Amino acid sequence: MSIAESIQFDFNEIRAATNDFSDANKLGQGGFGGVYKGVLQNDQEIAVKRLSRDFGQGDNEFKNEVVLLARLQHRNLVRLLGFSIDGIERLLIYEFVQNASLDHFLFNSARRSHLDWERRYKIITGIARGLLYLHEDSRLRIIHRDLKASNILLDGEMIAKIADFGMARLFEKDETQGNTSRIVGTYGYMAPEYAMHGQFSIKSDVFSFGVLVLEILTGQRNNAFRNGENLEDLLSSAWSHWREGTAINMIDPMLKDGSNPMREILRCFHISLLCVQEKDGDRPTMANVALMLTSFSLTLPLPSEPAFFVSVNFGTDVSPLNSVEFSESSAKLSRHKSTSESVSSASGVYPR
Repeated sequence: MSIAESIQFDFNEIRAATNDFSDANKLGQGGFGGVYKGVLQNDQEIAVKRLSRDFGQGDNEFKNEVVLLARLQHRNLVRLLGFSIDGIERLLIYEFVQNASLDHFLFNSARRSHLDWERRYKIITGIARGLLYLHEDSRLRIIHRDLKASNILLDGEMIAKIADFGMARLFEKDETQGNTSRIVGTYGYMAPEYAMHGQFSIKSDVFSFGVLVLEILTGQRNNAFRNGENLEDLLSSAWSHWREGTAINMIDPMLKDGSNPMREILRCFHISLLCVQEKDGDRPTMANVALMLTSFSLTLPLPSEPAFFVSVNFGTDVSPLNSVEFSESSAKLSRHKSTSESVSSASGVYPR
């Protein structure tokens, strides 16, 4: 609790910093509440998550979870600065990230011009390093479970920061896999073993990372890849082009002006296909991915066929395929203690 007290903010200070949570200061609305920009008295900019009043969590439990999350310190993670409690009010205070989320740039033709290859490569490697920290280098093994373009924030230097641990699961270091009967996340980014059977592991995040890399390379959403006049599934198209030796045709035209290293871009395309292979055991770990991204002399293995979800409405937050209900507002973050759970458990710590 002494640690919790050291990162607890006065509620009235945060109220003043956000101009009483005014609409003019509102940055967005997530599943657990609104997010507001604020400026502290020392001129530090912050982002404040005002949790829904029916969050349903005791003060001590809330404080313990905040302390755990505040200990996650990495350049490629959004930093949790602290919290505030006042009666039924619960606030989470984060560093303010200037350039919004990756999807704000990536899926807008005008803004995407700001994402040259150097910046896209830096974003890809930054996400990889952040995931590697969560999977192997933090005190606990953390599975994000909802990695997607809208959950990658970009700071003033366009450095990628993984946000929204609202669906995260924490494992002890010797645990490798968990099961759930409630599927949370976004179709199109979900690994097949998770979407179909509720099985999640570090390889589930690797799959999501692979989809995200393909989006960064093509500049198109995974549920709306345009091939001429046709809309196709991104993974299906990527695999077909790979087998036909025409992967270059999928690359964002903005990257094909002759000034970018196409060999490096296609290597990232190759790595993405390794990450989205159907069998989780065939996918590399994030440690291997980080090595592949930086060691260009390393020979890459050939990928096997990815999982296809052609019949699913991609890109939406949905309930699981077996129709088990998902209630995001009642979920909380908690340490994973068994290999089976009946309720998804997460804490809404950043907007999606």
